[in-house]
Amino acid sequence: MKLQNRRAVITGGASGIGRAIARRFAEEGARVAVLDLDPDEAAASLTGLEADRHRAFGCNVADSTQVDKAFADVAEAFGGIDLLVNCAGTGQGPDDGSAQLYASIAQRQEQIARGETPTHHPDQTIHMTDEGWLHVIGINLNGAFWCSRAAIRAMAEKGHGGAIVNIASTSAASGEGPIHYVTSKAAIVGLTRGLAREVASRGIRVNAIHPGPTNTPIMQSIPDDAVRQLEAAVPLGRMAQPEEIAAAAMFLASDESSYATGSVVTVNGGSYMV
Repeated sequence: MKLQNRRAVITGGASGIGRAIARRFAEEGARVAVLDLDPDEAAASLTGLEADRHRAFGCNVADSTQVDKAFADVAEAFGGIDLLVNCAGTGQGPDDGSAQLYASIAQRQEQIARGETPTHHPDQTIHMTDEGWLHVIGINLNGAFWCSRAAIRAMAEKGHGGAIVNIASTSAASGEGPIHYVTSKAAIVGLTRGLAREVASRGIRVNAIHPGPTNTPIMQSIPDDAVRQLEAAVPLGRMAQPEEIAAAAMFLASDESSYATGSVVTVNGGSYMV
């Protein structure tokens, strides 16, 4: 029970890594508030757990007004906030050039396999619309900031410190992936380090995780050929399961990492050595 009676907020907790973290934190004794666009699926993440200890809330993390309201509701329900995991994220937005990107990659590889000089290029930026760019940045980066700000305000009000864990990505170091996703995750690392310095005097620690390819709904939106290539590039020979990322999040949220702040823990099967 390494998180006994800690009050935790998990964003993007309706599926994938977020759901695994929510359940692991609850198993370790935390009271968990799951935030997600889909409140029903957020509630489903708590199935089988003590209903009177945990809560689910509908929240669009890209909307700061919704974030502030949700965190106020959590603080009222739990009497405060000790932990935050910024897990809400997306890899695609409307008209963001993803379809053209994956199609051109496949065509380029076919040309190379035939021994031809490739004429197709892995273009995304030239197809990217403002809406597509802002959608991903709004959720992945702005959402993490809005939620961190709300959590820090709650922690500072009580004066008891706390811990924030941001879910970044190996793509932030390797540069592989959709351009808006890579950019947002690289910015998460900067946010982590900047906040770690800023709030250390308050006893608030801020760390991040670089997951590699993980079996989540986001991964299921990628063409099968691209997924197989990702798996083939992992020295351990497989994708991670969400519970393996949750284990790292639990470590960073618990007192076992009491001297870690501004750190990035890489959990990627050796696919990129950070």
